[in-house]
Amino acid sequence: SVLQVLRQFVRHESGDTVGSLVLERSMNRVQLLGRVGQDPIMRQVDGKNPVTIFSLATNEMWRTGENEVAQTALLFLCTLGDISQKTTWHRISVFRPGLRDVTYQYVKKGSRLYVEGKLDYGEYTDKNNVRRQATTIIADNVIFLSDNIKEKV
Repeated sequence: SVLQVLRQFVRHESGDTVGSLVLERSMNRVQLLGRVGQDPIMRQVDGKNPVTIFSLATNEMWRTGENEVAQTALLFLCTLGDISQKTTWHRISVFRPGLRDVTYQYVKKGSRLYVEGKLDYGEYTDKNNVRRQATTIIADNVIFLSDNIKEKV
């Protein structure tokens, strides 16, 4: 059975004795709401599965001199006085075939999107043969929030 196979690989050890199987729940989940930085591109990864890639900007806003992030409407923020803002850019990769194709076809620079997925940390070798770290969000859900989404010509 599956449980017997798992017991061969995952065991909880206490002292010198091997105890029962311990399965812990874990989670790698990301939710982003922001605007697209450039039109998506489609790439082949290792000559295999195509992937749609784009960047998404999210913003944090807070009153100057305070640690509390303002999570309210822009109208309210305008009445608070000095507001600081930080923009963070996220690399989004879409591998799921249907979602990948729809994202490539309809997303454009400036589109407002809600993206759900998981964080992935990887390495790649650049054109100068230097190993680099890459952090990406592997998207499994993309919700289009812009009214002006049009098919690319």
